[in-house]
Amino acid sequence: MSPNPLTKLLGIRYPLIQAGMVWVSGWRLASAVSNSGGFGILGAGSMYPEVLREHIQKCRAVTSKPFGVNVPLMYPNIEELMSVILEEKVAAVITSAGNPKLWTAKLKAAGCIVLHVVSSLKFALKAQESGVDAIIAEGFEAGGHNGREETTTLVLVPFLRKYITIPLVAAGGIATGQAMLAAMALGADGVQVGSRFVATPEASAHENFKQVVIEASQGSTVLTLKELAPVRMIKNPFYYYLQGLYEKGATSEELKKALGRGRAKKGMFEGDWNEGELEIGQVAAQIDTITPASKIVQELVQDYTKALASLGAIDY
Repeated sequence: MSPNPLTKLLGIRYPLIQAGMVWVSGWRLASAVSNSGGFGILGAGSMYPEVLREHIQKCRAVTSKPFGVNVPLMYPNIEELMSVILEEKVAAVITSAGNPKLWTAKLKAAGCIVLHVVSSLKFALKAQESGVDAIIAEGFEAGGHNGREETTTLVLVPFLRKYITIPLVAAGGIATGQAMLAAMALGADGVQVGSRFVATPEASAHENFKQVVIEASQGSTVLTLKELAPVRMIKNPFYYYLQGLYEKGATSEELKKALGRGRAKKGMFEGDWNEGELEIGQVAAQIDTITPASKIVQELVQDYTKALASLGAIDY
């Protein structure tokens, strides 16, 4: 692959970012992706500040390649997390779920590259105006917290490309080299891959969760809890419990109480199929093996190259 705006920005070989998923993206996964030519990300959303510091230092000890940290801006301990990031001089930060204007200038003043995740043109323009270095356009297919507009990656990426002048990254529904090529044909400078990296030995997710992912089929995931913060999850007993509440006309407060605290940890990190929240994207239906992260990067690049070559051979 030739250098492009994203690889130049991040100092990486391939235009491939590993998503910073809660309870999944620790130092083992991030370093494996970075060492393979992609851009590894630590998911700070499931880490206390000192745990984040530990993961940054462990990641740095096993890779000389650049890596970053994903930080949901709505988290209550955001100040402490950002302090650790600044003290540790992390190469890049991916912000999400909040206003990037609050932190972008401070991060960039410290020499940090800033990318921001959006699900709509409105927020993409606001992020660009705030001075971020790149936009990650996340479609409705993606796992975890998602946009209320339910715009698919196929529609979102070319729509944003018309108005965004900084590097644009496609996310949501991407787990193969063919999908990577499709996203870049639509105008993306690179891709962010999440769900595919859940099913790896390096992911910190519980083995039960990984098994659920590789057993998922079409229709296994659903976007729900729009009244609180939309989230795509596997249909499991906890999901059906929520559906029962919806059928009874539950209020937002009643749904919030039912969700409680630590549901994602219970499902993704502790492996509780019944009571946990199992966040994963629609593309889980395409994943059927637990594969080392380095091999996934290799396969993505090889399949991208093959798909590109096959298109070039078509005679119209």
